[in-house]
Amino acid sequence: MDIEFVRSHFIKHFDGTTGSVYASPGRINLIGEHTDYNGGFVFPGAVDKGMIAELKFNGTDKVRAYSIDLKDYVEFGLEEEDAPRTSWARYIFGVCREIIKRGYKIPGFNTAFAGDVPLGAGMSSSAALESTFAFALNDMLGLGIDKFELAKIGQATEHNYCGVNCGIMDQFASVFGKAGSLIRLDCRSLEYQYFPFKPEGYKLVLLDSVVKHELASSAYNKRRQSCEAAVAAIQKKHPHVEYLRDASMEMLKEAKADISDEDYMRAEYVIEEIQRVLDVCDALEKGDYETVGQKMYETHHGMSKLYEVSCEELDFLNDIAKECGVTGSRVMGGGFGGCTINLVKEDKYDNFINTAFARYKEKFGREPKMYNVVISDGSRKLC
Repeated sequence: MDIEFVRSHFIKHFDGTTGSVYASPGRINLIGEHTDYNGGFVFPGAVDKGMIAELKFNGTDKVRAYSIDLKDYVEFGLEEEDAPRTSWARYIFGVCREIIKRGYKIPGFNTAFAGDVPLGAGMSSSAALESTFAFALNDMLGLGIDKFELAKIGQATEHNYCGVNCGIMDQFASVFGKAGSLIRLDCRSLEYQYFPFKPEGYKLVLLDSVVKHELASSAYNKRRQSCEAAVAAIQKKHPHVEYLRDASMEMLKEAKADISDEDYMRAEYVIEEIQRVLDVCDALEKGDYETVGQKMYETHHGMSKLYEVSCEELDFLNDIAKECGVTGSRVMGGGFGGCTINLVKEDKYDNFINTAFARYKEKFGREPKMYNVVISDGSRKLC
């Protein structure tokens, strides 16, 4: 997907004029799953797939928006009661409203946009869309909103206009992404640091199981409750512990009598996962991708056996990765379907992909999807 593709549609739908073109990426998270709501660290990076939008102010108080991928046109005003019913348009409307709530004026504009973030693969196409429009409007109007606030505008759009109570990671990675770097984000303090990710001789590939099990949202809430219950038990002896981030395995063992077996397993996974993010950061600073891969396998084991958010299809793909000598593999995202993320040596890549496709189809009657990703830059103006 390129600028010319988006521009040709913009010209066609908006009287032959051209505007300014902006892009924002989707993201992967290398390690650090279910750590965000426990005050821990996540470790995302922007990818070379995202959204591109062309925008031009139109001299009215209306937004005229065309989704190229869906071949759908929506027009809406910018007052609260003008909220469009079309779900994709609510992302654009929400971003405008969140900027307006912060005391700025948004004039009407024309826009056409398209994306190549695979839907449902856990690479955050919605965050890419929000970040594109937040970044573009900030830049075109010279509002001077800092990058962190742009990410929060995207997050607030999800909360207030799209009914998704998400954390900040997706929008943060989309806005702050940097080619050749992953970003360790402290979900408690919101401090962040870039770490080098230049795996020469390796490929980063997602295998999409093409399943999404219904359990996801109710199971997610149960996992959060388990973590909170473990914290409450630990606090009896260690009142300073606010999140599992503040707890050690020793503290958890001490409180074992007051914690159900299930809640104990959940907490054990989270405490170990927070440490794994730090271990991976150390390994990357030394260029040690073998340790990175080993930690990815440990995460998968923890998510499957302790946190119990994997599923048969994802475990199967992880087992194949191990058999094919893949350096690292794990379920990416909340679980119960979606993708595995795999760090694969180039000389093992073809065999791994061919084996995974054949064996998966033999077992489940359908092929997985495959996405090669490269760590890339965040939100930016293209022209």
